Amino acid sequence: MTLLQPDLLARLAGAFPAGVAWRNAADGSELTLAAWHRRSNGLARGLGSHGIQGGDRVALLVGSDQPLEWLVSYMAIHKAGAVTVPLSPRLGPGELAKTLRHARPSMILCDEARPELTASGAAVVAVGSPAWEDLCSSDGTDLGTSPGPGDVADIMYTSGTTGDPKGVVVRHEGLSSTDRVPTAWSGLGFLTSSPFSTTSGSLLVCGPMRGGLTGCFLPRFDAGRWIDTVERDRPVAAFLVPAMVELIVASARFATADLDSLMVVNIGSAPIAAATLRRFGRGLGGAEVLCGYGMTEFGAVTAVPIGDSGRHLGSVGLPLPGVEVRILGDDGSPRGAGEVGQVAVRGSRSERSYLEDAGATARTWVDGWLHTGDLGALDGDGRLWIVGRQKEMIIRGGHNIVPGEVEAAFFEHPAIAEAAVAGVPHDVLGEDIAAWVVLRDDVSVDGLREFLLSRLADYKVPRRITVTDALPRNESGKVLKTRLVADEIRSAP
Repeated sequence: MTLLQPDLLARLAGAFPAGVAWRNAADGSELTLAAWHRRSNGLARGLGSHGIQGGDRVALLVGSDQPLEWLVSYMAIHKAGAVTVPLSPRLGPGELAKTLRHARPSMILCDEARPELTASGAAVVAVGSPAWEDLCSSDGTDLGTSPGPGDVADIMYTSGTTGDPKGVVVRHEGLSSTDRVPTAWSGLGFLTSSPFSTTSGSLLVCGPMRGGLTGCFLPRFDAGRWIDTVERDRPVAAFLVPAMVELIVASARFATADLDSLMVVNIGSAPIAAATLRRFGRGLGGAEVLCGYGMTEFGAVTAVPIGDSGRHLGSVGLPLPGVEVRILGDDGSPRGAGEVGQVAVRGSRSERSYLEDAGATARTWVDGWLHTGDLGALDGDGRLWIVGRQKEMIIRGGHNIVPGEVEAAFFEHPAIAEAAVAGVPHDVLGEDIAAWVVLRDDVSVDGLREFLLSRLADYKVPRRITVTDALPRNESGKVLKTRLVADEIRSAP
């Protein structure tokens, strides 16, 4: 039987009340298991007394600077039987207003009042305000109720790097993959900077405590601050997205940083270049580096087993127990080992759907298989390799080019710190290849092209390479290629 998040917290709070569930690495504030349970019970009662009923949606718009308040609010919404709608405070006014119109929350818990929140028609409560204090009941005892496995837990909005975001319906049984409960509380640290409002961040809400670890949250990721935190707090495990790894490896401090406390580092949410993994692994003092693959529409799909490296370096590993992976051709038929096609997955966990979008749901989930839109291949050992997004495929003069392959070639060059590749319109070819790079050492654009020609077919080498100080990224760390392409089109002669 799967142990749902509220039940897990209740059990651990009873067993290890003084255990620190989460610590804010920025200011040292802590949330013990007992305090998390008690405070979320009180807030759940307050939500109920203010009219929030089972199935009502409560938007959670609290930034990374208040991680402990976010965690208390998230658990409280679930305990009240309501549905959490985690949103990023970094959304622009137009994006936020559009998302709220789609989500239709009954209440919004936020870090600051904004005009677009009031315009949504929902009750708005700012964390720490008198209204917030009134909402938080002093009665922190157990409510005596708990959501069911099939109840909706969250509406998670996709990152929207390629278009309008969609709300993904996630049920409680899809958030808890195991009923394992630790028999001791180690107090050892698990470091992350992934905002809880993102899919990768939300999966870690209860992740560390399932292993008896204290979660250590670093707001506003910065490579230097991340290194400082590891050296000071000595965590044994960490979670990073590929963009964070690229920035850490590019840091001038990485070569001399003391990162020896780390035993395991999990990297997830997007493909990462093998060259970056090699550089990162060399600087970790022997830590296991595990890569995983997942998405908002499914959750975790694969993971790299401990000790699995060598020729599998760069893969996202094997399907997790109960998960199946297929590679599909354009006609929907399965492809063989080593052949690139669309990744399709299915599993025993609860099937998800798009909120109030039956058409998109039917196109994405077909006969129980989620058609991910990602391009990948399964090797002869069953490892999955992700090469890019189907929508990002560049068709240049009849040649199909996967941006991820070109980006991986860029990362083989020691002067490259960051790289992004995308298609741009071309009058003759239909599409051309454009690249944007951040350098760690001097190298000419002609030198980069010559380097790429030694590794790629000539038609895969970008003719348009722009050197920039930084790449625009969303809160999940993904590069906003649509913004880069729009800027490129505007600046074209």
